[in-house]
Amino acid sequence: MNSIIQMDYPTNDQKQHHGFFDLYDRNSFKQPPRTTWIDGWKVEYMAIARPDTLHLTPMVIIGGAFQNFNSYKYCVEQLFDAGPIILIDMPSMGANQQLTNADTGISAGTLELEDLASMLGQWISQMQLPKVSVLGMSLGSVVASCLADERPELIDRMILMGVMQKTRKSWRMLLEESIALMKEGRMDEFGQAVILYLVNHARLKETRMSPTAKRLFFKQMAEFSMTEKDRYEVNCKRLLRLTNVPIPQCKVLVACGQYDSFTLPHENANFALQCPDMQYVQIANADHVPQLQRRKETMHLFATFLRGKDLNQVEGVIPFTREEMQQIERRGEERIQVKDVQRFLSHRHSALQLQANIVDINFFGVLLDMNEGDAERAAEFPRDLALHLEDEQGEFKIECLIFEHDDQQVRALFKHGSFEIAERLGHYIEQQKALITADAFDAVI
Repeated sequence: MNSIIQMDYPTNDQKQHHGFFDLYDRNSFKQPPRTTWIDGWKVEYMAIARPDTLHLTPMVIIGGAFQNFNSYKYCVEQLFDAGPIILIDMPSMGANQQLTNADTGISAGTLELEDLASMLGQWISQMQLPKVSVLGMSLGSVVASCLADERPELIDRMILMGVMQKTRKSWRMLLEESIALMKEGRMDEFGQAVILYLVNHARLKETRMSPTAKRLFFKQMAEFSMTEKDRYEVNCKRLLRLTNVPIPQCKVLVACGQYDSFTLPHENANFALQCPDMQYVQIANADHVPQLQRRKETMHLFATFLRGKDLNQVEGVIPFTREEMQQIERRGEERIQVKDVQRFLSHRHSALQLQANIVDINFFGVLLDMNEGDAERAAEFPRDLALHLEDEQGEFKIECLIFEHDDQQVRALFKHGSFEIAERLGHYIEQQKALITADAFDAVI
């Protein structure tokens, strides 16, 4: 099928142009995006450059589900050291709000991530760009990998941040739960849940996530418009349908936060190990959003890789050898035993209570021993039970997702739909660790 390409550019008095790229100035992000239409689908983009690095290989940035171009306002200046930058939003991704094809009325939900990658490859060719480097973050990392697989001749280098080859069950359950909360109209819980999935609340001391950034992130989620809700569901369902992410054959850097609890460090490392020409690093004291928590170090890492320089010289990152990658711990947080083992589960819509003993627990989930028959009963309500705990303030409860069960045990994920409860749980776990340490010390002396 022949594609119909239509392009809209800013007027000449809006920006200074140098061929395809606009020369960057402090007002660049105040301008509306440029657009290209391909077979009824809209591609939105910015193409910006600094004169002294305009001759270098351009870098295409494909963001995650929530980034818009303003998200990169404070990132691009460091990246200009490595060349021109193209920020791009495919239909229903980023700030691109297109949900139906302008020509056919077909839903954007029918576009798989591979289809978006094909469209991006078509766009790069139509723009007559030379080889490009590609940066894909989170959801964007899948599109980037698919692009490299389908159109390897277009790619010079690639950076993937927050990538996994196959989705794990717990990850899919949390994504499905976020959609359920949104559909039930529990938007405060939805907003807090999404942030608590992306931001590792158990490691806030290390990541030093700004309370202001967290609050603004929450506000963005909780105040979703109907279009934003639809786009969130479209992108989640694309990810839930994903069965395999292809392995790039080009030179690739796989990076993730040291404490990423959404796409785990060992998942990123396992993906990297399959790439024939790769480097793998962790960004120290960051989780799934290093660009928010460690912006300077993250952008310096990217620019250094794109210039072909030694990553061992980059401050704030942890390079890994192939041998070290194979030894990364699969579990992000240790499971601990508690002194207060006798607890119970309650049902959110009835008076049902099920006795349970805590075998081990961490910030993300719990293993419970239960009476014969109760484990099976608990599994009948996979998203409706809450575990009751107690601290110095009294009793509190946290909702659970039943992950797996047998005759007498249940393993559950914590839903995390409340900043307040998350903080109490974190404090409770630290208290239990302290009690165990004290008991061990007493036993020695």
